[in-house]
Amino acid sequence: MDVEVVLFTDGACSGNPGPGGWAYILKHVESGSEKKAADGVPLTTNNKMELTAVIEGLKALTRPTRVRVVTDSQYVIKGMTEWVEGWIRNGWQRKEGRRFKPLKNVEFWQALVELCAKHEVEFEHVKGHAGHAENEECDRMAIEATDRVRFG
Repeated sequence: MDVEVVLFTDGACSGNPGPGGWAYILKHVESGSEKKAADGVPLTTNNKMELTAVIEGLKALTRPTRVRVVTDSQYVIKGMTEWVEGWIRNGWQRKEGRRFKPLKNVEFWQALVELCAKHEVEFEHVKGHAGHAENEECDRMAIEATDRVRFG
């Protein structure tokens, strides 16, 4: 798939749960143009912020697009590439031992699945805090958003 845009994302949380923030950089491959956004939430979890970053980045697209999502969140990547089909098949529940349990963050996963259906999306993992320029910038933006809701 020829990628049209790359969506770099990150989430942060101070305490888990606690105040948190998300951020994305949406980069158009051909032109190099970028769109950035970040925001914070007073009480959330790190996983919710990781998911929100991807959701908000995909929401920013104005037409069906080929997207490579670059994130340091194994939770997001494994959720969308390994686990989601089973969750859907099992009525948005996860198997724990022999029993099914309600899926955490189900409304976030459902929103992400719906958005991914509108686009051609692939996921790429990048190691966090390892010098990847856009990942580091998203991390900084997410922490700043966390601090804004935490300290006002």
